[in-house]
This record gives sequence, structure tokens and C-alpha cells, in this order.
Amino acid sequence: MQAAAADETRRRTLQGVALSFLGYAVYALSDASVRALHGAVPPFELVFFGALLGLLAVPFVRGKGDRWRDLVRCRNRRMWSIRAGAAVVGAVCSVVAFTQLPMAEAFALLFLLPGFVTILSVIFLKEPVGWRRWSAVVVGFIGVLIVLRPGFHELKIGHIAALGGGFAGAVTIVLLRHLGNSEKRTSLYGAGLIGPLVGGLALSLPHLVMPTAHDVIFIVSYGLLSAAGNVLMMVSGRMAPASIVAPTQYSQMLWGIGLGYGVFGDRLDGVMILGAVIIIGAGLFTFAREKVKQPRVTALHPPVHPQ
Repeated sequence: MQAAAADETRRRTLQGVALSFLGYAVYALSDASVRALHGAVPPFELVFFGALLGLLAVPFVRGKGDRWRDLVRCRNRRMWSIRAGAAVVGAVCSVVAFTQLPMAEAFALLFLLPGFVTILSVIFLKEPVGWRRWSAVVVGFIGVLIVLRPGFHELKIGHIAALGGGFAGAVTIVLLRHLGNSEKRTSLYGAGLIGPLVGGLALSLPHLVMPTAHDVIFIVSYGLLSAAGNVLMMVSGRMAPASIVAPTQYSQMLWGIGLGYGVFGDRLDGVMILGAVIIIGAGLFTFAREKVKQPRVTALHPPVHPQ
């Protein structure tokens, strides 16, 4: 009986990992939709439409017995509001990054997220961090400097936005660790939707643009694919431990390179790839160390994607 249970656990874990790979592929296609718009729709407006379409995922996200009003109901309003604010910042920064930068370069900078998580965990959660994880943080920032090449490479607002998106994602993860299981999954997902929905609409009103039929295609694909990715990642989180699922996010780099080169004609150079490899390596090492230090990491990560 124990062997059968172990086989079932292994099977569910493999299915969860497979779904996470699929989820991150869907996220990458959503990001490609942003790139395909070429800035025709202002970032705040695009974020609003993305959040509006994200409501379609709510029936798949709600827990048993949850109601629509649970999207805005919470035990800790302050933390819920911070989650909503981080979602706005993260979504807008990601849109700006993928609009202005080659996809692989945007992903490389966003992947600094684990380093930001380590720093914020020390400051706000008082989490003990050894020299190995601190070394990974330093190495990750060295990778960022290699990608940016200050003084040798033109810096754009997209670079700052990509780093801002990674930081916003880190804020969300640390917040979820702090909240643990005290809030409903529906409430946490609701904060990630209501923030961009309200904030995106309010900030887009002064500069509203009427999308063309061509733009609408990519606006819809951006929102629907993002919602589908959320559902896939939540199902994956229920089937496999977060410590196993989390590293699969780096598969987005392969999609970024493939879509960027094959669809958008992005040009990649060896220095950028080297920096990306260093950042990814530092992130993977951080995940590995967290698994050692916090073997029950699943409880620290409610199945809600940071963005």
C-alpha cells in the first residue's frame, strides 16, 4: 500500500511539473502578445484589459464554497492592498519591459526575482540567510551588470521596468509567505486582479487609445493566455511541491529566445546570454538552498502566481 501511495505521489508530481512547464509556455505566449502590439496600446490600458479578461479564470480558481465577493474579502486588508499594489506595478513593468526589450533580455532581468526575495525575506520576515544564498544574490546582480553593460550598452526604461517587475514579484512572494494559509486563495487571486483592474483603469483614463481590430486580437490573447497560465500554475501547485515547480519558470528563457529570434527578429549576443546564464544559475541555486533550509516550502507558497 505504501508503494502504491508513493507511485501515486510520484505520478501527481510529474503531472504537476508538466503542467507548470505548459503554464510558463502559455505565459511566454502572453508576453509575446505584448511584444506584438509594439506599444500601440498604452501599458496601463493593456493591464486593465488583461485584468478584465483575467476574471474568466475565477471559476477555476475559487475554492469549494467560495463566492465572487471573496475576491475582495480578506482578514488583513493592509496586506491585501499591498498585494494589489504589487500586482499593478508588476503587470505594468512587465508590459513596458516586453514592449521595449528583446524577450530573452526582459526575461533575464525579471529572473532576478529570487535574489530580491532573499533580500526582502531578511528585512521583513527576519529569515536567517547563510553565506551561500548571499553569494547567489551577489552573483545574480553581477549577471545583471553583464546584461546591462552600463557605459557600453544603451540603457532603456525597459531595463528599469524589467527589474521593477522582478522586484514586484518578489514583494508578492514574501507577502504570501507572511500570510501563509490565513487568506483564501480566491482572496489572494482577487487582489492580483482588482489591483490592475482598478489601477490600470484609473491611470489609463487620461490617455485612452481606441484599439484597432489588429490590436484587439493581441489584447485578447494577452489577457486570455495570462488567465490560462494562472489556472495551469494553480493546478500545478496543488499537484507538486512548490520547491519542484518553481525552477520550471526558467523554461521561459527558451521560449523568449525562440519567439524573439523566430518571430520578432531579436538579435542576441554572447555577452547577454552569458549574463542570463549567470542570473538563472544564481536563481536555481537559491531555490535549491531554500529547499534544504525549508523542506516544507509548499506551505509557504499558496498556489497563486506572483504576477
